[in-house]
Amino acid sequence: MSGISEAIEDVIPVYHTCRKCGRRIQEKTWRQNRNICPFCGRYDPMTAKDRFSLILDEGSAEFFGREVRAKDPLSFEGYAGKLRESEAKTGLSEAAVCAEGLVDGYRIVMVVMDTRFFMGSMSAAVGERITRAVERADAKRLPLVIFCASGGARMQEGIYSLMQMAKTAAAIETFSEHKGLYISVLTHPTTGGVTASFATLGDITLAEPGALIGFAGPRVIEQTIGQKLPKGFQRSEYLEKQGFVDAIVERKDQKQMLSKILSLHGVTKEAT
Repeated sequence: MSGISEAIEDVIPVYHTCRKCGRRIQEKTWRQNRNICPFCGRYDPMTAKDRFSLILDEGSAEFFGREVRAKDPLSFEGYAGKLRESEAKTGLSEAAVCAEGLVDGYRIVMVVMDTRFFMGSMSAAVGERITRAVERADAKRLPLVIFCASGGARMQEGIYSLMQMAKTAAAIETFSEHKGLYISVLTHPTTGGVTASFATLGDITLAEPGALIGFAGPRVIEQTIGQKLPKGFQRSEYLEKQGFVDAIVERKDQKQMLSKILSLHGVTKEAT
């Protein structure tokens, strides 16, 4: 079907409108540019599939954890139906996708959060998938890389969702005690309970340009404290200046950066 869609686009171009500058870009060009506006440089979220294709060596991905799926523990009105709709629309079974694979020959465990599925919110299933990824990296003595993107906890699961903050943080703590290398990559947006747990516990914290990173949103903070926040507050560039982010890395450079970090940390490259 993808080939048919591309053929149709060649005849009848589909356009993407940038939400920052308002310019129209041919969808095909926008995708080839890794979901980045060629005019103003705005970064839009990537799908989990595209992110794995960007980072992992071709054909090296071994996916796991897909059997862990969201449930409806509180019988929240409309939640089960929305889960089915999101699955049908995105082709995903949850907001976090886990895989083991190679980055320039260096083996890692990698998690990608996809905001198309319930805005990347952390459900009990997301927490379990991430915990299993951490435990897999720990058991196999592999580096862990998590591409974070989330609107926070999934309200439809209440306390079951909030528990995942402690659960994932505890798993990362054990991994750290065993001298595991954890690289966190913060993408737009990384907020709420994800920011307050595993997203900000990396040994090395990278971020994409212009990413919104924080707990509560800037408007909520301004309303709470009754003050105007500094320009660019909670954006990756501001957080880098304050020392909360180690480096801002463009998408085209992310695989090379990860490869360099893995090399510097003495990770053994697999023979080809």
